[in-house]
Amino acid sequence: MHGLPPIINDLALILVLAGVVTLLFKRLKQPLILGYIVAGAICGPHLDIFPSVVDVASVSVWADIGVIFLMFTLGLEFSFRKLIKMGPAPMVAACTIIFCMIGLGSIAGRCFGWDHMNSLFLGGMLAMSSTTVIFKALDDMGLRQQKFASSVLGALVVEDILGILLMVILSTMAVSNNLQGDELIHSLLRLGLVLVVWFIVGIFLIPTLLRKVRPLMSNETLLIVSLGLCFLMVALAVSSGYSAAFGAFIMGSILAETIEAEKINAVVSSVKDLFGAIFFVSVGMLVDPAIIAQYWLPILVLVLVIVVGQAVFGTMGFLLSGQPLRVAMQCGFSMSQIGEFAFIIASLGMSLGVTDSFLYPVVVAVSVITTFSTPYMIRLAPVAYTRLERHLPTRLQQVLRNSSPVAAAGNESIWRRLVIALVKQTLVYGVLCIAILALSLTSLLPLARNLLGHWWGNAICGVITFMAMSLFLRAIVMRHNHSDDFRALWQQSIYNRLPLVFTILVRYVIASAFVFYLINYLSPFSSIINWSVAFMLVGAIMMSRRIKVSSKTLEDLFLRNLKSGEIHAQRSGRTAPGYARQLLSRDVHLALVQLPMNSLLAGHTLGELDLSRHAGVMVASIVRGGRRIHIPGGDAVLFPGDRLQIIGTDEDIKGFSERIQAEVTPEVAFADEHDLVLRSIVVSPDSQLCGKAVRHSRLREDYDSMLVGFEDESGQIGLPDADRVIESGDTLWLVCERMVMGKLKGLNRNE
Repeated sequence: MHGLPPIINDLALILVLAGVVTLLFKRLKQPLILGYIVAGAICGPHLDIFPSVVDVASVSVWADIGVIFLMFTLGLEFSFRKLIKMGPAPMVAACTIIFCMIGLGSIAGRCFGWDHMNSLFLGGMLAMSSTTVIFKALDDMGLRQQKFASSVLGALVVEDILGILLMVILSTMAVSNNLQGDELIHSLLRLGLVLVVWFIVGIFLIPTLLRKVRPLMSNETLLIVSLGLCFLMVALAVSSGYSAAFGAFIMGSILAETIEAEKINAVVSSVKDLFGAIFFVSVGMLVDPAIIAQYWLPILVLVLVIVVGQAVFGTMGFLLSGQPLRVAMQCGFSMSQIGEFAFIIASLGMSLGVTDSFLYPVVVAVSVITTFSTPYMIRLAPVAYTRLERHLPTRLQQVLRNSSPVAAAGNESIWRRLVIALVKQTLVYGVLCIAILALSLTSLLPLARNLLGHWWGNAICGVITFMAMSLFLRAIVMRHNHSDDFRALWQQSIYNRLPLVFTILVRYVIASAFVFYLINYLSPFSSIINWSVAFMLVGAIMMSRRIKVSSKTLEDLFLRNLKSGEIHAQRSGRTAPGYARQLLSRDVHLALVQLPMNSLLAGHTLGELDLSRHAGVMVASIVRGGRRIHIPGGDAVLFPGDRLQIIGTDEDIKGFSERIQAEVTPEVAFADEHDLVLRSIVVSPDSQLCGKAVRHSRLREDYDSMLVGFEDESGQIGLPDADRVIESGDTLWLVCERMVMGKLKGLNRNE
């Protein structure tokens, strides 16, 4: 028998050691990520006390797969629509923190004498807070329902998408080894084009595909299909010059807009946990005690940079986003750590060969220390706020206690809504036209020329490309021309009509420009002729009823796919209603809590519980399965597993959350006497069962037993008929708990 491949032995070592260490960390109530890192350091090549991993290259491949799964599941929790609905506040906070921390980290690196790329990548690593660590800390401390937590989680969502953008920018800088503005702008524009094309095409195709095959989907097939789509996008991203993590995140964000997003997240979770554990163990394997001892001073300085920098710039960012000083300090102090994104950026720098080997273990050591300090920083925020407030002028205190206008969404004018809608539609459909042109002229045109010759190839390519763009060109010109806002402005004043017509003409020219570029690229005619043909073709598109119907169908399909995930999330209570964000500027806010399955509150009506008096909270909605009960009355009964959207202050919501977790039915140990057993009895002539039909025997009510059947002469058991009369000599087979077997003796009076 041949020996096991080294990778099998290595996986056995990694998983067993990771399991033991993480159980210890779970007992100590520390994040599991730290346990994985410690396990990696123990089995890594730098410690000779324990057995070490042999096939490091294969483990690295598994770790790369772990990064893909981490970014894929991160994308599943992300939603572009959700990001837009958050408004500008999380964007302001996240951008302030990231830009300031990148600058501060780069300055720190230069102060240590590190080169430009090391310092730049260091700034990127220090800029991203750990979503995993913060989630865990807030959960452990019972703070997830507090008002500041929603602001932190909103900023983390923005940080995640900006982290993807940061990885692309750092990759571009690493490859070009310079900071030329034109090249960077070109890369960002190309990235934006790729993002929009992939997202729009994905929303058109993937939800439709999943909807068609939904009757065939089991958990197994859903897992295979979703992972297949993930790795397909990974391959496309790498072939386009981007990282595998970028492709995984994009596919996750596309699937996040589908109804199956929550189910996909559930079936992928176990696989992600496995490969994610291997990734974090591989991070720990790079920890070199010698390097940590050598760079102990930079490690301590970087810890201070993160703790102080995030506390200061985080507070400033949330203040600028509209939060009062107390909430802003709670948010800023909560984000004072680095985690998984720092490791991914460090891996990126090493794979590109632009960072030195010492930087990875230094960042890991900094992450470990800041992760341990996170709960203490969260507890420190109220204390720091109280002390700071004592030294602030009274006038400044009043200003900082109120939200700024950024936090609240104001009413938009009709003109502003219409212009924003027109700009959005022109950008989206324009990007699709650019994508069709690029794909056609780079792939279809050479193929057509090889098969049909130069001019015939040009003609066929031009016709196909024009037909493909026609649906989107019509949408650019005609969409929103009959909307409520457009008609309201048209009827409101005669002076509005000329600007409205001008918007149509501008979009007509933009659509014609795409057609002109295509004709001008493929034909030998002059620009005047090409412009004239372009204008006529766009006019023909606008007059075509078939193109109108096809364009409307395509648009309806896109909007249906885009909104399906959000509608499903609202029905299931996974997203807060629109008014929740407006409450954030008040003392109260909305939170979602779930009744445990063994809750003592279940079975009672809201009127009986009187939560507004006894708990200080009001129930705005009850989410039960796919049903949502808005503004439930006092006669609404609570059921186990109900999700309640409640409104209250931080203290009241926290108290109610603790109450529903405490008021539960205590678990009873299952003893042998509760085992179900099968027993037979022979009915005696003087039995109280004689002459009674089965339905009137009261075996369930009086004897806690269930009649299985009657035994016939051959020893077989026949199922009982409710109307059959029990007679003397019948053999009854009953199922009951062992502890009530004594009751059965009373069925025959002579026993």
